[in-house]
Amino acid sequence: MPARHSTTTLPRRVSRTLLACTLLPLGMLAANFATAAPEKPQAIATDNFGPLKHIKAGVLEVAYVEQGPADGPVVILLHGWPYDIHSFEEVAPTLATKGYRVLVPYVRGYGQTRFLSAATPRNAQPTALASDVIAFMDALHIQHAVLAGFDWGARTADIVSALWPERVKALVSVSGYLISSQEAAKAPLPPSAELQWWYQYYFATPRGQAGYALNRHAFAKLIWQTASPKWAFDDATFERSAQALDNPDHVAITVHNYRWRLGLAQGETRYDPLEAKLAKFPAIAVPTITLEGDANGAPHPPAEAYAQRFTGKYEYRLVSGGIGHNLPQEAPQAFAQAVVDADHL
Repeated sequence: MPARHSTTTLPRRVSRTLLACTLLPLGMLAANFATAAPEKPQAIATDNFGPLKHIKAGVLEVAYVEQGPADGPVVILLHGWPYDIHSFEEVAPTLATKGYRVLVPYVRGYGQTRFLSAATPRNAQPTALASDVIAFMDALHIQHAVLAGFDWGARTADIVSALWPERVKALVSVSGYLISSQEAAKAPLPPSAELQWWYQYYFATPRGQAGYALNRHAFAKLIWQTASPKWAFDDATFERSAQALDNPDHVAITVHNYRWRLGLAQGETRYDPLEAKLAKFPAIAVPTITLEGDANGAPHPPAEAYAQRFTGKYEYRLVSGGIGHNLPQEAPQAFAQAVVDADHL
């Protein structure tokens, strides 16, 4: 059906106060960055979220926050790079007060989420991240949920919605349709566009891999500043999230993700059938609302370029007020409302 367009104007919100330097095949990369099976983590408080929970799901022990009634309709909120679950610190309680069971997991390579085995490849190809969501839902006996995310989280939510639509009740995706493929990524972009993705090429080099491992907090702060140029976050807000980047697998996961996109790293063959489906740019038929901030410093195609990819009930919303890339943390009320509205499209 035709997309409906609306604009939400909100004031800017400020939240409360690889080390081996060669381009290696995935198996070798995993060996260099593998960690021992995780020790049993303790539940710790995460500000307004409450204690973290942990569950074994697929190849991971996933650390996550849960809010709201246990029998409420489920919403899963997915964060991006280089952010963490605190992007949803205000969104989650807002949804919980509306009766939703809200789950906010740390992605592989972030926070207290750990691989169960040192032998598991530290693989961050898109279908691996999407499969983590399905494994997480299965482990919690969740048949279907509303998925909402930004950056890596939006891409993951898009992929789950395209490949497993029966598991997705509705979708909220910042910056729209983010499904791509290695083949599509071979096409060069105009120089001004290539400039925006400088860090992907940096990560493709041994220097970039070593540099990110050495300077991951400073690197992440630079990305926050350039991706959200009008967001006046303070040091405490940044450092609270930056701690999630100290995960022992974070550098390996980050570097592999961007190298894989450029065809410079191998994936796992078990995901080949899923990647083949994504290479055809499948339509997303679940009810969807896509969002964009009016000051997103990480540019993506305009809504008109991807609207036809959403074949179910669909809305596009531009969130005004100097809102950048980390939309759920910068405009939590707009994001939370989009989740509720998508659930009722």
